Amino acid sequence: MPYLPAELPRLPPGRDDLAWWEALRRHELVVQRCAACGAWRHPPAPLCARCHATVCRWERVGGHGRVFSYTWVHHPSHPALAGRVPYNVALVELPEAGGVRLVSNVIEVSPGELHVGLAVEVVFEDLEDVTLPRFRPASPEPLSARRARDSAG
Repeated sequence: MPYLPAELPRLPPGRDDLAWWEALRRHELVVQRCAACGAWRHPPAPLCARCHATVCRWERVGGHGRVFSYTWVHHPSHPALAGRVPYNVALVELPEAGGVRLVSNVIEVSPGELHVGLAVEVVFEDLEDVTLPRFRPASPEPLSARRARDSAG
């Protein structure tokens, strides 16, 4: 079951974020980076906020980060969320991508377990028409070893 219902409205991918959504579909986390000055940026944008260059590249990152901020939502903002409260919305900071922060959810945690500074890792949630990045508490076992073990069993 997806963390949040698939019935939630979504905007279609645009020119600036299409590569982001395509990478997620391949289970890759990518972040936009300015080709001129090297500044990381998220959300994707048509030009660099630092140097105003319009050329960027997409760099794959490992998806390890820390919870920078979060909240638990107790009142649904959309009818499809009525049966899903409480759910969390988290701001996850990715040090390997210049500290950019992604808005997402942390799965596999209860309200008492989620805290600022919690080490997390990306997981990919495949819905019918889109793949979403979620995060879960980081495990001491490397993610690649867990994936190999899970696919073998």
